[in-house]
Amino acid sequence: MNLKRVMSSLVGVLLTAMAIMNDWLFIAVICLLTLGGLYEFFYLLKKKKGIPIYSYTGIFIGLLIPLSIATHFELTKNWELLFIVCTFLLILMLQFAREDNRNAVIGLSTTLFAVLYVSWFLSFLVKIKLLLPGVSGAKLVAFIITVTKAGDVGALLVGTWMGKHPLLPKVSPNKSVEGTLGGLLFSALAAVLCHTWLPPVPYFTLPFIAVMGCFFGGLGQLGDLSESLIKRDCEVKDSGKLLPGMGGVLDIIDSLLFSAPAFYLYMSSTLNLLKP
Repeated sequence: MNLKRVMSSLVGVLLTAMAIMNDWLFIAVICLLTLGGLYEFFYLLKKKKGIPIYSYTGIFIGLLIPLSIATHFELTKNWELLFIVCTFLLILMLQFAREDNRNAVIGLSTTLFAVLYVSWFLSFLVKIKLLLPGVSGAKLVAFIITVTKAGDVGALLVGTWMGKHPLLPKVSPNKSVEGTLGGLLFSALAAVLCHTWLPPVPYFTLPFIAVMGCFFGGLGQLGDLSESLIKRDCEVKDSGKLLPGMGGVLDIIDSLLFSAPAFYLYMSSTLNLLKP
């Protein structure tokens, strides 16, 4: 692990800790990450693949998702589905105004996918922070970020030192089976060490929490592989150059895009079951 990566990691940890302690700073950071992630995604697909994407529209709509959650904006009970439908219709109408309709389906699909993949998935961190009743949202956000990122660190360290068997060389040639197992172990240990951040649920024993850590850490690694697939398709090593030694925004948030939604849905179901 080089010095640039270490310094960038320290900056990321400090900023994350500050954001978790303040709701509005947290929302601002999520919006900035959404903006950066969408920009990188659109840039890669537009410049490297030549896909006609509605970049500005996609970024604008993507920013509305975390902001609407933070302000408790809700037209209907299932407003998110309505929002997605309206987004699709808006992009479709923009396509009608274009003279060149080549690759129209690919452009429409890619723009909508980017909004869902980057903005909607990342916005579940806002839901964890603000929308789960009767618990400390800050502690839960800290828990899932720590567990997920511990898996990233574990996979990197163990894979660098012991990695001999490639995991999916066609997707990410540097990832190994040993690194994946190390990441799961690190996630499990992080979950156990941070168990006091979870609500006092009766069946949240330490072995159960270790399994939780493996599960959510595994989802984080799946998110990492998914972004690697996108970068592989675009023939780039990093999604951007935001943090030296770590890459761009998508490289930072990729693992959280899968673990955060699953963690929110799990905790929401668990807390609802515990209601009298």
